[in-house]
Amino acid sequence: MTRGTTGHNRLRRADRWLAAVHEGLLRSAADPLVVDLGYGASPVTTLELFARLRRVRRDLEVVGVEIDPERVAAASAYRKPGLDFRRGGFEIPGRPPLVIRAFNVLRQYPEAEAWRHWELMASRLQPGGVIVEGTCSEIGHRAVWVGLDRTGPRTLTFAARFGGVDRPSDLAERLPKTLIHRNVPGEKVHAFLTDWDRAWAMSAPFGAYGARQRWIQSIGRLREIWPLYTSAPYGGTARWRLGELSLPWSALVS
Repeated sequence: MTRGTTGHNRLRRADRWLAAVHEGLLRSAADPLVVDLGYGASPVTTLELFARLRRVRRDLEVVGVEIDPERVAAASAYRKPGLDFRRGGFEIPGRPPLVIRAFNVLRQYPEAEAWRHWELMASRLQPGGVIVEGTCSEIGHRAVWVGLDRTGPRTLTFAARFGGVDRPSDLAERLPKTLIHRNVPGEKVHAFLTDWDRAWAMSAPFGAYGARQRWIQSIGRLREIWPLYTSAPYGGTARWRLGELSLPWSALVS
């Protein structure tokens, strides 16, 4: 069981990304179910996920899943058509979901266990389904998440509020459990963050036009040496302007 810490808009960046990047999946699937795994002591982030994804598709169903029965009981007051709460864990009770969102859940586990939980969640997905698993700061101004499907991790996304980081490598503290211990010299993720910090420093003159312009310019330099996503849905200026950067998982893990 997690500490349960949560708060309004903590997961807004991940929700926004999910609604935009996987809009086609959400719209095209038959009877789509989205699971919010480990929503915490308050169901507020599940309620926000429901509201945001319902703008994409009005008949989409969201289920919040928690291991603590007291948290499920407390959330039951918020049940309504299309929104439910159930007790469970990584086995994901009920019918197979199209999407699983799991934030700030796996940080307490050793790396090997985190990999096993990824595999367990993936085995419960509908064909073509996705998992968004990551961590964020307590106010959501720094976040990193992995996009997975039934074959394993596919993408890694860094997201920050402009002004919420002094340099891109500040996001290292939010790396997923399967990467955070690899942020050491000789590993690809460390090399990536080092190169991004260098690109950020070289883009300092653009800071005169605001942190957003400096962020975009740093990505422009970084894309010359790393295989970043540079077009929709994962990349391009529209996403970079929101304080995001995505790249293939394979670029950082041998």
